[in-house]
Amino acid sequence: MTNQQAETLAKKAVKGNTAALSSLKTAALGGDSNAENWLGDYLIVKHHYKQGVVWLKKASTQNNANGETNLGVVYHFGLGVPQDYAKAIYWFQKAADQGDAEAEYNIGVAYSKGHGVPQDYAKAIYWFQKAADQGDAGAECNLGVAYSKGHGVPKDYAKADYWFQKAADRGLSEAEYNLGVFYNNGLGVPQDYAKADYWFQKAADQGYVKAEYDLGLAYYEGQGVPQDYAKADYWFQKAADYGYARAEFNIGVAYYKGQGVQRDLTTAIRWLKKSANQGDRRAQYILGLSYGLGQGVPKNPIKALHWLEKAAAQGDQRAEQDIQIIEHGATG
Repeated sequence: MTNQQAETLAKKAVKGNTAALSSLKTAALGGDSNAENWLGDYLIVKHHYKQGVVWLKKASTQNNANGETNLGVVYHFGLGVPQDYAKAIYWFQKAADQGDAEAEYNIGVAYSKGHGVPQDYAKAIYWFQKAADQGDAGAECNLGVAYSKGHGVPKDYAKADYWFQKAADRGLSEAEYNLGVFYNNGLGVPQDYAKADYWFQKAADQGYVKAEYDLGLAYYEGQGVPQDYAKADYWFQKAADYGYARAEFNIGVAYYKGQGVQRDLTTAIRWLKKSANQGDRRAQYILGLSYGLGQGVPKNPIKALHWLEKAAAQGDQRAEQDIQIIEHGATG
């Protein structure tokens, strides 16, 4: 059975096709390494981790590169086995030695983060390059990140843009977002807000939270698109629903001011609290003012000071000034 045939059966099995699962099991029981790997993958997806590991090990003993890579993944995350970065690297290396692009990418990630090996950006680049040469979008994107930060290579925005573009053309949302950031800031490419928004839109359509937020900013500021508070709030809301603190702040402000939505101080305070609890000093400052003035919440000088002090601790000078005013009023 070819790898593609086994993969097709596994995907059908995940969707509930019992005939496909039966065929996959029969082939795996017959010792077909591709079937063993994909049966293991199917069981992992279904959260039967220990059973999945058994089949991945069977595939790996036959030097099945996909099985070796997947076995590395389960050791990396501790799925059905104790988490062990060193064992993950062992299996990734065996697969990479057979030219498996995913394994090459995973070794690159391990070196970039120091998981199971000493952190070494130069070695990370070596493995990302090998995977990228096989068209691995994640590796292409990580090469872009490396060139943008100067990790293991000289900082070079033009080269970063080159790799982001290759990965974005394959539909990788992170690369689409990064390309949007580059166009937004003129990094390695001429600044072009319309192109930035184009790439933010593509990433946002895949649910990439930072892109949703930045697209919201574009509509809020009218940068590359006509200013539209309602559309800004739409994208802020999507990002806020994923717990993105900046978006929680912006949607809170929208309800506070009634920009693009009907003014609703109760809803505003709810979103500002979410953002403030994640450490957003702007939200902390507005909450301090709200409690001090009794806007959207009962007036409460103690809570006002609590939030203003949190904002001031992060360097918000307005909060520092307001604290002095409140304390002077209390002692004057």
